[in-house]
Amino acid sequence: MTNALISGDRVIEELKKATAETLAIDVTTIQTDSSLVRDLGAESLDFLDINYRIEQTFAIKMARHFIIEHIEEMFGEGTALDSDGKLTDKAVKLMRIRLEAASEGIDIETLKPGMDMDALPVLITIRSMARGIIDILDTLPETCPECGSSAWKTDDGTHIVCGSCAAMAVYNNGDDLIKEWLQKTQDEHKII
Repeated sequence: MTNALISGDRVIEELKKATAETLAIDVTTIQTDSSLVRDLGAESLDFLDINYRIEQTFAIKMARHFIIEHIEEMFGEGTALDSDGKLTDKAVKLMRIRLEAASEGIDIETLKPGMDMDALPVLITIRSMARGIIDILDTLPETCPECGSSAWKTDDGTHIVCGSCAAMAVYNNGDDLIKEWLQKTQDEHKII
């Protein structure tokens, strides 16, 4: 179900706020296409803090693993990374499809086989991260699993609850969504 209760603009606003708080920077300096690493100076631990803040804000569970780890898990070791820890051609093809579908503003041509995996976080922007959050929010079920009502509502603009029984909305988690996307993309494109 496409979530109409929390707008994409609200997701970006909350993500910018979480990023600014984590990095101790002015929220007005953050643009939608800002690279969290290159433009804002985020480091690996900062991503954990930003994810935690977003999880609290929207009552969701962000992905714990990067797409490359899921490729390796689902399709076998060496599928995404070669023996030197460099991206394979298959990983690059999948990442390009993912980033192209997820957002504008990312130069997917910078993704090349043989690239070090540590260079990937530079490609994560506010927009691409927001797309992942919206994907999770879009897993809102049609009806409340507790009472069967379809009376979802939000009073604060970030938490969705059932208007009939007040149960909190439950969403698919980010890791499960990545795995579903990988399987669907593999079925459609036969990359691996």
